[in-house]
Amino acid sequence: MAILLGIDTGGTYTDAVLFDNDLGVIRSAKALTTKYDLAIGIRRAVEAVLPDPLPDIRLVSLSTTLATNAIVEGQASPICLLLLGYPPDALDQVGLRQALGDDPVVFINGGHTVAGEEQSPLDLDVARRAIVAHAPGVAAFAISGYFAVRNPAHELAVRGLVRELTGLPVTCGHELTLNLHASRRALTTALNARLIPLLQQLILAVQGMLVEKAIHAPLMVVKGDGSLIKAQMALERPVETILSGPAASVVGARQLSGEDNVFVVDMGGTTTDIALLRDGRPVLNVEGATVGGWKTMVEAVAVHTSGLGGDSEVWWDNTEGLVIGPRRVVPLSLLAHQHPPVLETLRRQLAHKSLKPYDGQFALRQRPLDTGQGGIT
Repeated sequence: MAILLGIDTGGTYTDAVLFDNDLGVIRSAKALTTKYDLAIGIRRAVEAVLPDPLPDIRLVSLSTTLATNAIVEGQASPICLLLLGYPPDALDQVGLRQALGDDPVVFINGGHTVAGEEQSPLDLDVARRAIVAHAPGVAAFAISGYFAVRNPAHELAVRGLVRELTGLPVTCGHELTLNLHASRRALTTALNARLIPLLQQLILAVQGMLVEKAIHAPLMVVKGDGSLIKAQMALERPVETILSGPAASVVGARQLSGEDNVFVVDMGGTTTDIALLRDGRPVLNVEGATVGGWKTMVEAVAVHTSGLGGDSEVWWDNTEGLVIGPRRVVPLSLLAHQHPPVLETLRRQLAHKSLKPYDGQFALRQRPLDTGQGGIT
């Protein structure tokens, strides 16, 4: 009997399932996702489903909403975007300026024409200075060259500089899409670069757990369109795992319901996702997934994602009034259960004659300490 092991890591819970093609779900388990060390939650979930003796596991499939959640919440890693030959108004298209926030962007002479000819010589000196200046403050670099899908030479040259001068991950736009819309390609490239450290942490955690449990099956990652890719490719192109979780939910809904045409609504701790099964297959958005208001060039399940989940923050905005989400927070009851000293802090705050604006709020570490990033993340 060939067994498949499925792992889904969400913003709140990590689920593990043993599945047989003939028998269906054999065992399932759930554990809290431990963002500061994903391996802990993954190990707890997997250990709860693995019988003794260990069965013959032929494939391990990993799906996740971490990429989607990071974009929706604006919690992805800081990057530097290098634009080669782009016009100055590129940032004012498709919301690129808003998506980048405070992350640095550098315009560099270069780029190509629609025919693939060099429109301007690449200024490698400016590129080198930008890389050296911004490397200490970012987790990755994103490179997008004008018409690089026609000729990637300039992107490849700058990527070589990043690898020569830093040990940081780097993403080139021509590797992700052949679409000619320059600003959307730059946006997709920036999002991909932001997600690399996050997906790296997840995949390395799963790989370490598999070695620890002597599970030698290949590890595959669910893409946003419901198909599977090798873990190594997911590490290089994590943006393709946007909507991985919803895609897995749609496929799972088909398996569990037996229905060919159905709406699938999946509410997690961070987001609510609504998708459609038609004739037994997920409906795809071939023009590119939209997540957190950003329209990417990633082909994925056609899903409406909103920052509304079971753990969404309820807060007051002076303009909009009472607002729910998109940021996810940990319930105080769970926080106090996991960190008992919180109770004494809350008692002291309540003893004050007047509450302060940040009473009842705490900061939790969400990433490993060795990410190489400064500040609280």
